[in-house]
Amino acid sequence: MSKAIPVMIQGTHSDAGKSVITTAFCRIYSQYGYKVAPFKSQNMSLNSYITNDGKEIGRAQGVQAEAARTDATRTDATTDMNPILIKPLSENTSQVVVNGRPLQNMKAGDYRQDFYEQGLSVIENCYRRLSAEYDRVVIEGAGSPAEINLNDRELVNMRVAKIAEAPVILVGDIDRGGVFASLVGTLQLLSEEERDRVVGVIINKFRGDVSLLQSGLDWFEKYTGKPVLGVIPFLPNLNIDAEDSVILESYSNRKGEENLIDVAVIQYPKISNFTDADPFSVEEDCNIRYVKYSHQLGNPDIVILPGSKNTIEDLQYLKKTGIAKKIQQLAKHGKKIIGICGGYQMLGELVSDPEAVEGEKRKEKGLTLLPITTVLSQEKTTVRSKGKLKLHNMFFHVEGYEIHMGNTNLTSGGFSPLINKPNNEWDGCINNNETVIGSYFHGLFHNDTFRWFLLNQTRLEKGLQPIDNRPSFNQIREEAYDKIADHVRKHVDMEKVEMLVTGFKGEFL
Repeated sequence: MSKAIPVMIQGTHSDAGKSVITTAFCRIYSQYGYKVAPFKSQNMSLNSYITNDGKEIGRAQGVQAEAARTDATRTDATTDMNPILIKPLSENTSQVVVNGRPLQNMKAGDYRQDFYEQGLSVIENCYRRLSAEYDRVVIEGAGSPAEINLNDRELVNMRVAKIAEAPVILVGDIDRGGVFASLVGTLQLLSEEERDRVVGVIINKFRGDVSLLQSGLDWFEKYTGKPVLGVIPFLPNLNIDAEDSVILESYSNRKGEENLIDVAVIQYPKISNFTDADPFSVEEDCNIRYVKYSHQLGNPDIVILPGSKNTIEDLQYLKKTGIAKKIQQLAKHGKKIIGICGGYQMLGELVSDPEAVEGEKRKEKGLTLLPITTVLSQEKTTVRSKGKLKLHNMFFHVEGYEIHMGNTNLTSGGFSPLINKPNNEWDGCINNNETVIGSYFHGLFHNDTFRWFLLNQTRLEKGLQPIDNRPSFNQIREEAYDKIADHVRKHVDMEKVEMLVTGFKGEFL
């Protein structure tokens, strides 16, 4: 049985750029003609991805699997690529998803104490299957490998590198400052065996003249004995799904007064799958912004209520901040209000949680913009879906994926289901004026023809001419994988990487 050649990307801290560099390596190796798989043993994220067989993994690994596809090779995301997904429910409790299915809700201490051996076994089995099936495995770590208070029972950094017998490339983010201190400090806090596993470092997110950095690079290599494999300039507007909502704190694509469709996305505390709104960012006539407080909402043309890991908690947040009342006022004035998954549930009359799915038994009145009620349940729906959506007497084939723990039902007539699914099933709801829309379909706006129609209809309502030849988001995202691969290949010595990676296992191409 063949065994894949692995390489592991670790970082000095979270958000150093591990996910993006892993994505780039997946595309580069696939362009070389290898069959490539990404792997992240344990991921903590509320942004998830549904595999073809209806199971749930971290969104980053789904994106990396997409990047690994080319005409010559094909990689479909599987749960082996992310065997453990941790979805935070509260400050101390998370839902633990194992092999694509919810296992149980656990506190951090219990997870560390009681789950470790089981998790280690799951990770080893998943990696062995990948290694037997693929030519290359690009492994992503999490946080820092030098968390000395956690390293005796960690499941995602050097222990995984040891399982995979993988060389490690350490990534530092120079944009935050102190990159040499963080790289050197990380190396010094590793054990000798772990330090020997690091074959080189990459400095990420550089801005400016790299020649001014050369003296520091020379010093680093002399001091540590580790080569600098590349300095990657900062690359904005990647058009690739982000993993963590922390990016939303600085996210905006305001383009000027000539762009007249204002899209406001509600950023409640437990926002999930916020990447649903990403396709609006490539539309030249759209301003997309994330709103946390009522005074920020203003008078947008489209309001999007995205998914939520804790629907009732986030619904209460909307009421407490005054956002709920403002959304209701906007709906009265005919503005488009669109809810996805948890946001869809909030648009209804009532959300109840009789089984304490979100931590306690309770119920909460919704925004009463759609005649629906939702009952949360322990059974989790994870499935890829498709159907025919009707809007303004136009029909659109749409595809998406569903991730929800609950069932939603219509409570009165006069309102229509939004999407007719196969086998006489339906999804979502739309009001009589077709201005308030709700659906369980994540990825709804990724359907280009539907999004284009929605935006052009909004322009007509504003007295503006429709725009022809709008961009295809899916095509832009595919081009982004090539763009990132080209960028990394240009600024990283991939020949040296290849020598170190293959030589680490005693193999040569």
